[in-house]
Amino acid sequence: MENQIVHRWFFHHPPATVWKYLTDAKLLESWLMPSDFKLQIGHRFTFSARPIPIFGFDGKIYCEVLDFEPLRHLSYAWRGGKGKDVKLDSVVTWTLTEREGGTELNLLHSGFVGMRNYFPYLVMNKGWQKILKRLSQKMES
Repeated sequence: MENQIVHRWFFHHPPATVWKYLTDAKLLESWLMPSDFKLQIGHRFTFSARPIPIFGFDGKIYCEVLDFEPLRHLSYAWRGGKGKDVKLDSVVTWTLTEREGGTELNLLHSGFVGMRNYFPYLVMNKGWQKILKRLSQKMES
């Protein structure tokens, strides 16, 4: 069994503006988390969050840029745990579609396999809703 997180948002901005918020490290930090992100296939980067030791989460999300097409889509690996200690091995994919009056942004976060990843799926599904709301607020300010 695999669960997927799917969210869709509309922004009253052109794809270039939304793309910048997804790919510029400083802007990314303003609504998601601090990272050493670079838009380069194969680039390994880390998001830094608050550690939750009781769940074995060290506060680091280990990522790697898998694919992108400017202004259209971006995907990266999203792993909880490093090396042989991977607890979650998932993929985040952002898809941008130009619509009248702005941009539709789709999030697909896939790879929540089995019962072991069910709790992270539930928590992250709610978390992405809050994060995307924060993105919307940042873009409007």
